[in-house]
Amino acid sequence: NLPHVSVTLLGEKFSPETTSDGAAGILFANHNPDVPVEQQRRWFKSSFDHLRLIAQSEDAPEAGVMLSSGWQIFRDVPEDKTPYWSDLVLGFRIMTEREMVRFPEHRFGQAFTTIKCECTRYLPWLEKRFRRAGGQVEQRRVDNIQDLSGSFDVIVNCSGLGSRSLAADVSVQPVRGQVLKMEAPWLQHFIRDGDGLTYIYPGIQGVTIGGTRQGGDWNLQVDENDTRGILKLCSSLEPSLKRARILSSWVGLRPDRKTPRVEVEREVEVKKGRRSVIVVHNYGHGGVGVTFAWGTAMEALGLVKKSLQETQRNKAKL
Repeated sequence: NLPHVSVTLLGEKFSPETTSDGAAGILFANHNPDVPVEQQRRWFKSSFDHLRLIAQSEDAPEAGVMLSSGWQIFRDVPEDKTPYWSDLVLGFRIMTEREMVRFPEHRFGQAFTTIKCECTRYLPWLEKRFRRAGGQVEQRRVDNIQDLSGSFDVIVNCSGLGSRSLAADVSVQPVRGQVLKMEAPWLQHFIRDGDGLTYIYPGIQGVTIGGTRQGGDWNLQVDENDTRGILKLCSSLEPSLKRARILSSWVGLRPDRKTPRVEVEREVEVKKGRRSVIVVHNYGHGGVGVTFAWGTAMEALGLVKKSLQETQRNKAKL
């Protein structure tokens, strides 16, 4: 809580024109060996607990947040049968032989309940809450962080792929993802292949199926070959999809990085004058944006608070 701080949200695009709007939005994460496990657990738990409260509230339909049960299946038995988040989701267990019968090409599976967040609803709902709390929203393109330094004391950079230029971080790379939205109201359980390339996620409106992970590909056009490949692979796991109607196709670029960057860049000097501002970075989430969003936001908020406190102490010394 920062009662004496005004917050302005700047963005070139807002919902429904963001990458998140097309995301499947299911809370799930693979282990990242370059990030401490405890930090990943903290991010995951913070996001899960936050969204679970929404899913169990009267705001759930408007916010587009729901509990989702299903299976993750593997062609070969993985080394880690119980991932680091297994005790953070609900009802995690190893699938039985009887359950695995329907997936004859897979040898191992995990059953659990997680959360699905429909961002086309969640983002407008969040923005409405932000405005109601007194936040300002401004739609414009920012080409240089220094252009903002004359107006703000702290800048939080959540620009995703835009950080290639805004933060001069070329380690952020696009990973192209294509998905289809299907009309299949009879499907109630998610199915995710352990390779992460084939998934079926029932939602509030339609079933999201996918997908692709094409690194370094900036193409935002729907590829019909990808569409056929997605339908073939997903129908092999769920044959009834052959009778489903395609509602829409979508392509987005995940802002991929070896690790998400959540840290303070102590200051950015202003070209004119001697004023400097603190920059807190929070980007590079790749395909786990929704999964880690609230957790990394809370960590970034902690960095903002700490930076403001240090600034106040330094002023007091003067």
